[in-house]
Amino acid sequence: MRFTVEEINNSTNLLPNVSLGYEIFDHCSDTRNFPGILKLLSVNDLIKPLGEPQDVSKVIALVGPYSSTQSMTVAPLLMAGLIPMVSYGASSSVFSENVNFPSFLRTLYPNENVIQVTVDIVQHFKWRWVAFLYIDDDFGKDGLELIIKRIKDTEICLALTKGLNDNTNYSQIFKQIEEQGVGVIIVFAPKTTVEALIESAIQLNVTNKVWIADESWSLNKELPKKKGIRNIGTVLGVSQPVVTILGFSDFIHSSRSQAHCENTEQIMFCNQVCNYSSLSAEDVITADPSFNFPIYSAVYAIAHALHNVLQCGAGRSGRCNNNITVYPHMVLAELKKSNFTLLDRSIQFDDNGDPTFGSHSIVFWNQSGDAEEIGCYNFHPSVNFFINDSKIQWHTNGQVPTSLCSKECHAGYVKKQDGIHRCCFTCEICPNGTYINSTDYPYKCIACKETEWSAAGSTSCNLRVVEYIPFTDSGAILIMIGAWALVGLTLAMSVLFAINYNTPVVRSAGGPMCLLILGCLSLCSLTVFFHFGEPTTSFCILRFLPFLLFYTVCLACFVVRSFQIVFIFKIAVRFHKISSWWMKYHVQWLVITVAFVTQAVLLIIGYTYAPPRPYHEFSSPNKIILGCDINLKASSGSVALLLFLCSLCFIFSYMGKDLPKNYNEAKAITFCLLLLILTWIVFATEYVLYRGKYIQTLNALALLSSLYSFLLFYFLPKCYIIIFQPHRNTQEYFQGLIQSYTKTISQ
Repeated sequence: MRFTVEEINNSTNLLPNVSLGYEIFDHCSDTRNFPGILKLLSVNDLIKPLGEPQDVSKVIALVGPYSSTQSMTVAPLLMAGLIPMVSYGASSSVFSENVNFPSFLRTLYPNENVIQVTVDIVQHFKWRWVAFLYIDDDFGKDGLELIIKRIKDTEICLALTKGLNDNTNYSQIFKQIEEQGVGVIIVFAPKTTVEALIESAIQLNVTNKVWIADESWSLNKELPKKKGIRNIGTVLGVSQPVVTILGFSDFIHSSRSQAHCENTEQIMFCNQVCNYSSLSAEDVITADPSFNFPIYSAVYAIAHALHNVLQCGAGRSGRCNNNITVYPHMVLAELKKSNFTLLDRSIQFDDNGDPTFGSHSIVFWNQSGDAEEIGCYNFHPSVNFFINDSKIQWHTNGQVPTSLCSKECHAGYVKKQDGIHRCCFTCEICPNGTYINSTDYPYKCIACKETEWSAAGSTSCNLRVVEYIPFTDSGAILIMIGAWALVGLTLAMSVLFAINYNTPVVRSAGGPMCLLILGCLSLCSLTVFFHFGEPTTSFCILRFLPFLLFYTVCLACFVVRSFQIVFIFKIAVRFHKISSWWMKYHVQWLVITVAFVTQAVLLIIGYTYAPPRPYHEFSSPNKIILGCDINLKASSGSVALLLFLCSLCFIFSYMGKDLPKNYNEAKAITFCLLLLILTWIVFATEYVLYRGKYIQTLNALALLSSLYSFLLFYFLPKCYIIIFQPHRNTQEYFQGLIQSYTKTISQ
């Protein structure tokens, strides 16, 4: 400070005709600090009885004090009079509160920045499990609060936090550090406290640790050369960058050569004009240079502010206006507007009085006992962080040390917190259908979307494969060929039956009812084609509606036909009037019509309530199977009607099992129904056991089998008789069978 004041006083550009005066007070402790400030304020008539006029202060600004605790003691006294207080060492973040400290400024970054650099160093080397030791005062507690806040959203955990004071049991602290397996120790304390800590670490044989120093002791000249310091591990630190100030060394040598104080009166103010300490010039030059530039820039900032208040160089031939009465608040206003260049650095302050200039150096205590710069951290104009890892000589033989409560989980494993610290965890594999995002949130398995899938232990989800049976599928082609073949056969049989309409075989098969059944079978076959291709709403409706509607007609026809067969052979003789009534009113057609209309009404109601719609089947872990969703409640009426008709048909046809051997109408119907029942039992079993895309193919095959059962085992034998056994297609042949059966019954 003395060097800077003399440099300014010797300058012809800054305050050209004004000389700065100063008074220095020693800051050994709070007890010596506080009286000194009161003396300063009293000497300058700043403290007077209430009501007396206040004189103009001779003190326009204060540089210091060094520590946050000392500054906290002094600041309230200066804030009341808005006397600028420019600190070079008080880094507590509380001073950034402009409301409480309106005239406080500083030329070093607050603790918040130092903590940010420290945390970024820890993150850079992927350390997660650290201890934080701090001086048990305002400065240290501020650092603790800041680091807890800063690591809140990181993976860093504080295994141990401990305040240090004169009564600290270092043995107990290091024992806890060893028990918890902490490999990194952050020390946020001044030089004197750290010296005791490091000395204890050496004596207690604390080894293989990484120590991170704050700017209070990172550039300490004595500790790196202490015997046994290499055993404690690797020391990294955050420091103020060392700035070379030209002429400073010469000034120190000159001041050391001055005469010592000779009398008591001179001793009272000796530290203001000369130096009587036992330190040599080399001792001062080699001392910790951390705060050289902060002090240098603090004095220059005050000088520039005073330069502007006195309007120096403003139309007065470069001289200052000595007629202006200078008040501290005037200097404060100009200080806040500071904008000048000093040693290639732009000196400015933000709204909180914190500097917007400078940077932090990252240092490493090398084997030579020097603090070697290995990186830097710039905050302005933007954050820029760099560390040259190759310069660090780790105590672990070149490998970056680790400090973890738990080893990192393998890819695909989620962290399950074990205890109060999130850094302590167990690893569990993420199950199917989930994945782990280790970067953003490693503590939870995230469920995949419905359209995605993942195997166990996945770090991402994959899109499910969308599957359905296209028209080009080989199975689909064969089934559609079968459907077209069925249409062709029904058409051919219809033509054959029409040509032979009046023959006994056609008449016994149902006559016009045969043509109706064949037509309905053809219409039912249309549903097969809608089981393939990508399902749409119309496809889903046409996949079931034609079959349910027209197959109802087929079954109704067979119910009527089986009843007629039983009626002719077993009931007609005994109940002749019923037979006449049946024939007269064509009851068979009434039954068929009622069945058709009932089914149509049920389908309309069901499809209006819940029509079939396309849906995505997610039963397969890695596939989306497109199908049609059928509401069972809405379709239950239609299915129940089919089952009812099928049961009636089976009952009537079974009653005719003992009819003439060659007259096998009822037997044929019974066999067809058995095939029908067996087909759908097989399909239902497959549907329960298999949920893949080919269920649609099986469904189409079941439908086609239902149609072919009647076509092949009811109508095809009759076609065979018509074409190849015409002798059995005569009136005489059928009359003979009936007469023979009648005689047997009567006997």
